[in-house]
Amino acid sequence: MKQFKLIFVLAAVMGLAACQSKVEYGDATEVETVNANFGSTDLQAIAAKMVDSMMTFPPIVAMTANNRPILFVDSIKNKTSEHIDTESVTDSISNKLLRSGKFRFIDMTKVDSVRKQLDYQNNTGMVDPSTAIKFGRQIGAQYMLYGNLSSIVKQDGSTKDVYYKMTMRLMDLETGLIEWSDEKEIRKTKSKSFLGM
Repeated sequence: MKQFKLIFVLAAVMGLAACQSKVEYGDATEVETVNANFGSTDLQAIAAKMVDSMMTFPPIVAMTANNRPILFVDSIKNKTSEHIDTESVTDSISNKLLRSGKFRFIDMTKVDSVRKQLDYQNNTGMVDPSTAIKFGRQIGAQYMLYGNLSSIVKQDGSTKDVYYKMTMRLMDLETGLIEWSDEKEIRKTKSKSFLGM
């Protein structure tokens, strides 16, 4: 009986050892093809395309030649059937534009936090009034950058086709005119083999 228990324990330990997972670092820019869902490669392709398009569009080149316009970036709207972290897409595009040195940004996601800090500085009596930042001194955005991510999914037997389309626009907030617009399309096809692999 003791021999049986010992063999069982050894078999369990060996089984656990054989099932251990291994984690490795990979290249973040390497093409990711785990499945047909929206992934890191798609995010990178969309951000690169949108920023390159906007930065090379002649009216935008002229607009930023001697000026750094102030943008407000609205969150990308997810109109797909998947859960997609569109905040990451928005962040990637914003970061690339900001690092170009051609634009400045207002972060609307932090308005409540800024309001609380200004209220603390001006209304609690705990901050030296000569160092407190006054209300009403922030600079307003001149342009709004916004977009939508949509998809069409088709499946026929063992083949799945996913089409993504990202559309972005830059609007002049004073006039309502669209100063720039572009879209990036991505198509992914997944086919199962005869053996279902």
